[in-house]
Amino acid sequence: MADVAISAVTGAELDQAQVLRLYASVGWTAYTATPEVLFAGLAGSTHIVAARLGPDLIGLARIVSDGATVAYLQDVLVHPDHQRRGLGRRLIDAVLEPVAHVRQKVLLTDDEPAVRDFYARLGWTDGADRSLRAFVRLDG
Repeated sequence: MADVAISAVTGAELDQAQVLRLYASVGWTAYTATPEVLFAGLAGSTHIVAARLGPDLIGLARIVSDGATVAYLQDVLVHPDHQRRGLGRRLIDAVLEPVAHVRQKVLLTDDEPAVRDFYARLGWTDGADRSLRAFVRLDG
């Protein structure tokens, strides 16, 4: 995937139609159902990196952070046509670079074996494996 360009972007720099197509391609309909909320979230993100193949947006990762004590890896998306080629790892490495000094990095994701295996290969551990408990409240 050497021909894929990964670059830091802001939410305002992203083409909204391409973003919606990318989120839809991975089945994240909770985001695509309310595009205005998705774009507000992107605008409020601390760091975003985009993967492009030519003009096409094929991947995206974003961080929400205070820049000192905690960084949340909020979204990592790779279009299904480009998965399992190392692009997810490249996106995560790139988006985490600006918060490398932050000790606590948090990720909440689906409870699927493939997802767990992917993040485990990148050095992430399940909170239960470290005597941590994650609490989540999803409204709406």
